[in-house]
Amino acid sequence: MTAHRLASGGLVERGRPVSFSFDDKPFTGYVGDTLASALLANDELLVGRSFKYHRPRGVYTAGSAEPNALVTIGQGGRAEPNARATMVELHDGLIAASQNRWPSLKYDIGSLNALLSPFLSAGFYYKTFMWPKAFWEKLYEPFIRKAAGLGKLSIGELDPDSYEKSWAFCDLLVIGAGPAGLMAALAAGRAGLRVILLDEGTACGGALLSSRLSIAGRSAVDFVSQTVAELESLSNVRILTRTTAFGWFDDQVFGAVERVQKHVALPASDRPVERVWRIATRRAILATGAEERPLVFGGNDRPGIMTASAMRSYLNRYGVAAGKKVAIFTNGDSGHATARDLVAAGVEVAAIVDSRNAAFVPEFANAPVYAGGAILKTSGGARLKSMTVSRSGFEEEIACDAMGVSGGWSPIVHLLCHKGAKPVWSEEKAAFLAPDVDPAFVPAGSANGVYGTAEALADGWRKAVDAIEALGATAPAYAGVDVEGEANPSFTPIYFVPGARAKAFVDFQNDVHIKDLGLAVREGYGHVELAKRYTTNGMATDQGKLGNVNASAIVAAMRGISPGEAGTTTFRPFYTPVTFGALAGSARFEHARPIRYSPLHNWAKKNGAVMVETGLWYRSSWFPKAGEKTWRESVDREVMTVRSRAGLCDVSTLGKIEIAGPDAAEFLNRIYSNPVLKLAVGRARYGLMLREDGMVYDDGTIARFGDNHFFITTTTAYAAEVMAHLEFYHQTAWPELDVRYVSVTDEWAQMSIVGPKSRTILEQLIADDLSDAAFPFMAARKVTLKDGLSARLFRISFSGELAYELAVPAGYGEAVADAIMDAGAADGICAYGVEALNVMRIEKGHVTHSELDGRVTADDVGLGKLVSQSKPDFIGKRMLDRFGLKAADRPQLVGLKPVDPKDEIKAGAHILKAGATPSTPNDQGWVSSVCYSPSLGHMIALGFVKSGHERMGETVVIWDKLRGLECEAVICPTVFIDPDNSKLKG
Repeated sequence: MTAHRLASGGLVERGRPVSFSFDDKPFTGYVGDTLASALLANDELLVGRSFKYHRPRGVYTAGSAEPNALVTIGQGGRAEPNARATMVELHDGLIAASQNRWPSLKYDIGSLNALLSPFLSAGFYYKTFMWPKAFWEKLYEPFIRKAAGLGKLSIGELDPDSYEKSWAFCDLLVIGAGPAGLMAALAAGRAGLRVILLDEGTACGGALLSSRLSIAGRSAVDFVSQTVAELESLSNVRILTRTTAFGWFDDQVFGAVERVQKHVALPASDRPVERVWRIATRRAILATGAEERPLVFGGNDRPGIMTASAMRSYLNRYGVAAGKKVAIFTNGDSGHATARDLVAAGVEVAAIVDSRNAAFVPEFANAPVYAGGAILKTSGGARLKSMTVSRSGFEEEIACDAMGVSGGWSPIVHLLCHKGAKPVWSEEKAAFLAPDVDPAFVPAGSANGVYGTAEALADGWRKAVDAIEALGATAPAYAGVDVEGEANPSFTPIYFVPGARAKAFVDFQNDVHIKDLGLAVREGYGHVELAKRYTTNGMATDQGKLGNVNASAIVAAMRGISPGEAGTTTFRPFYTPVTFGALAGSARFEHARPIRYSPLHNWAKKNGAVMVETGLWYRSSWFPKAGEKTWRESVDREVMTVRSRAGLCDVSTLGKIEIAGPDAAEFLNRIYSNPVLKLAVGRARYGLMLREDGMVYDDGTIARFGDNHFFITTTTAYAAEVMAHLEFYHQTAWPELDVRYVSVTDEWAQMSIVGPKSRTILEQLIADDLSDAAFPFMAARKVTLKDGLSARLFRISFSGELAYELAVPAGYGEAVADAIMDAGAADGICAYGVEALNVMRIEKGHVTHSELDGRVTADDVGLGKLVSQSKPDFIGKRMLDRFGLKAADRPQLVGLKPVDPKDEIKAGAHILKAGATPSTPNDQGWVSSVCYSPSLGHMIALGFVKSGHERMGETVVIWDKLRGLECEAVICPTVFIDPDNSKLKG
């Protein structure tokens, strides 16, 4: 027995005591306890300090909305800050420490801030630290950064545990395993649907585990056990406890985090400590229940004050009394239910203060009831000592060491608002209810504003039946369940107590009180979103789960509008904080950014490729042959072989995106600067994307396989960025366009077959007609290999030679590449890598992101003709008319040939006028790409020169101080070989 542990009762395992420590002080609890319940049992009420004033704080809730009891658990690399003590499962050897205090929790120097509170009102940061200007970097910012934050990360020590990510698929996802959730899962399970039932608690049951109700003639706990047993017996039902759904995303995908081994002292090495689930479901039911609201009155933040429902949970579930003499302050019957449970457990109730009119207040034989009463202030330091009650102008001080407060109920509807919808105010329920956003995702039970247990059970079953029938299955019949002993769930709303004699807090974690909200309204920050940021109400770890409704109602009253007109702040993922480890999963160290191998990786390796890292990809750089001593020898041979015979290069790493839908052509016409609408089916086109500021973003090809089916390629480096680019503009600028897009980079093995013999080689493998008339330059079609394999063939060239790109399903890539090499052996085909590819593209003046570096326009790189003058609009068009983008002295892409063929040029070198002294004012440009051309027998380069298009034939100086190189070069066109493209059209 400990100070507040009852002699019997609760669901903890009293035969299994465990030892733990808090702030280096040893304590004892039981298996089944949370850290919060164990601390309360040991009369350890002071567990933390508030953020701004460092006021003493105690446990306030029994769940995930806890604003006060934030602790650091574990040590070293396993230390986790900001863990909610109400959610931390007690286990033997648990080490916990308080936060946001120095040098100790009891004697915290930061508590002096409370004395300075008149000077630390809302917005004081913005007003105080503006002057003197020089103080910001030297004094203010360092001080603020040091004071900011709650817990601290373990610096310099690696987390030894593992994390993972998993996908799951189901017909019905039920979020929350309280009364409504259990019934919904049971109905769907009996109907044969694939069901996932998840709950953030350690066990199913929700509020029923803290209840003394009788359901269907047995205790609520027994009812839960029997229901869970049936669910566990169904092979089509999966139950995930210790799992929090943190977000609702597109296509009915939900994110959830499972605490797999957070409740053990030493996690097993073969299992993760946390697992992030990505759950794709056809239907979903939100059965998350409702959160009991605090009451806002003077001194409402002292340790010992908590919600009445939390007090009931600690009493009935954990066998812990919150105090020895408990007061209740309520605006409904929920507080009376807590008082009855306290008396039944032998705990003295000092008084019940009910804000309602006497006609609505039930009698209570075991303590005085103050109908129409209010609490003006409380007294105490590290624990509550008394409260001052006011009724009809009469004030009375009543001694108490704990207080349960009940201000009504707020349905937990956050997930349903994660796509931008706002909750809807209900005057009848005095709460914000879930918006009607999607018939495939609906609330049930208390989350739906149905507060009675019997009604919640029925509502859960009813919502499951709707889902069952929508999915074409047969719903089972519902047998009504009798519930006995439940209090009336109604309440009369009261959002704050007028005449408070002390600070009345709305947000406990951030020390926001009523006067702060009033100041925000007076200074023009009365909108709830502005008030949040001005006062910090609803920020930090709890995101206003307890205080948001009270804050909205208080701000509304100050502005003379209804809470519905004031609204709430925006709900967005994550519902509760998720650790970085869980989000990263196995992506750490060398796996932080996973290595990507092309489908032709093994083909390249067995042909002797030297690999190079290109972003995340490993690409074949060159293919050395016996007798070749340097990489240049290999590259020169590959270039000359391709130019004279044929070569095969792996280009699978190019970004590949399928785009389809009735508006696909219009969508791409807005994305690209050149026209897309009239691109014929079976044809391809070079495409250029601009940013909004008119600068070139990326280039690639656009192929049209059908009226509503396009296939685009991007550069390897910008594949992910372009995909995000498409998603951003579709979602924000043109959501009305009916178009879909998906990255298929990993689905296709793509190889470039290049050279004068390329057609002859491919004709041995492809059944289709590849003649110039049947398959001209820039053709793009589906073809069939002679062995029956379906493929895609593009007649495009990056080297200036007759060239094709063949795409086959990734799993066939190596076999097809082998077949091409065999077919081309007689014609002298070779494998070539990106170094040879780079040489040939420079010889033809083709650009990569060495040139498209984010600072250039299409005209700068000689692609001005790809910017349509006739299209009504496309991304970047409006900004192209800026004077700076049309200035005559802009750096423009040119070719550079050394005057002396023996001279060496390096990329990054500066370009100067002949005879000019090296200096910033004399800088004329830079070299962007350079190579040795075996076809020409000397080095060539691409570079940017001021007004370069007008300076053809001019001799300039290539100056490279860093590497000690300097030579003369002639400005020339960017195409060094075959300027009339006779080879290309072979």
